[in-house]
Amino acid sequence: MKLRPLDDKLVIKKIEKEETTASGIVLPSSAKEEPNIAEVIAIGNKFDTDEDMKGLVKVGDKIIFSKYAGTDIEVEKEEYTIIKFQDILAVIE
Repeated sequence: MKLRPLDDKLVIKKIEKEETTASGIVLPSSAKEEPNIAEVIAIGNKFDTDEDMKGLVKVGDKIIFSKYAGTDIEVEKEEYTIIKFQDILAVIE
């Protein structure tokens, strides 16, 4: 199954990073906050047609997004989030 977001929506996959405390203890993902860095998996059709949005975000870009933005979904045992373009805070280059 392939996800195709509509309008100004994006499908992203959160990037989980393993954290280690100063004393060397590895924190499991359940003990830390949700990540707000993600990779763009798919973009909506407005990015192709709207000249102001064209080229701002591409599939494969790493982004920082608002902490509580989006809708989490699971497709074929993979977890994704669908967010609005306005929830993107920055593109990591």
